[in-house]
Amino acid sequence: MAEEGKLNHAERASLLLLAVGQDRAAAVLKNMGPKEVQMVGSTMARLGPISSDMVDSVLEDFISQVKNETGLGMDSDEYIRNMLTNALGAEKAGSIIDRILLGANSKGIEQLKWMDTRAIADLIRLEHPQIIAIILSLLDADQSAEVLTLLPSNLRSDVLMRIATLEGVQPAALRELDDIMEKQLTGSDSVKSSVVGGVDAAANILNFMEGSISESMMEDINETSPDLGQQIQDKMFVFEDLVAVDDRGIQTLLREVSTDQLLVALRGVDDRLKDKIFSNMSKRAAEMLKDDLEASPPTKLSEVEMAQKDILSIAKKLADSGELSLGGGGDELV
Repeated sequence: MAEEGKLNHAERASLLLLAVGQDRAAAVLKNMGPKEVQMVGSTMARLGPISSDMVDSVLEDFISQVKNETGLGMDSDEYIRNMLTNALGAEKAGSIIDRILLGANSKGIEQLKWMDTRAIADLIRLEHPQIIAIILSLLDADQSAEVLTLLPSNLRSDVLMRIATLEGVQPAALRELDDIMEKQLTGSDSVKSSVVGGVDAAANILNFMEGSISESMMEDINETSPDLGQQIQDKMFVFEDLVAVDDRGIQTLLREVSTDQLLVALRGVDDRLKDKIFSNMSKRAAEMLKDDLEASPPTKLSEVEMAQKDILSIAKKLADSGELSLGGGGDELV
């Protein structure tokens, strides 16, 4: 268990849920996604002795943050519309607002997110590739990657290309999606197109796929559409690209990554990235990790890739929350 003042976000959230009691904690968990529930549950199980000072610190911090919320008591839909319109302008915010508010009422997609990836693959494998592309665009990238891996090999590249070239989903297409999931996603033809997919989505999905499979798919795409293949390649962020993250970002990432994960992920990577990692650790921790790398036995490539993908997943979540910036393919991902 981390000491007071050194708790990471997952530990603070877990401690807070333990402090509020079973019923309140259960009510909170009902409003969280499957990955969040798994992360918090695992962290709860790992929590060691909890002091009263730790509980007081987390509760005080939570109360302080709640007091600073400006959206409390407002209609949430209206608040989201006003916030995004003020931030992005009416034109840019329009499609984002439609997707957010559509997704908020989309029970079918939420149900899919809780399903086993093999069950999702079995559900959609006989559907039209365009329908499959829409569904995968609405799931998280790592879940989509697992589903795509389970689909027939001759279908994967076609679906990924469709994801990369998606510009919007019209109500008619959403009705087809309704038929597949037997859930109502939209109840009006007046709903504007919802922006899903795109090159970024395709690149993110490929980032979570096994190296040999993603390489094979990229070869197929490059043969069919070299320009599109290059666009996807430019947006992909691989483990070695972490060398472009600033020192503060690396330090933030290292606080969320276990030593065991790092030990496996660093096998065979470029010395520049290793030096980047070592330079952002304490001298003692860096020396211990170097010694472990030299002394540890050979590791399967699949295990190394999995550890790297896990760390990349953590990095992307930190980037989404604004805690670090990822630089890849010459563009900054935030």
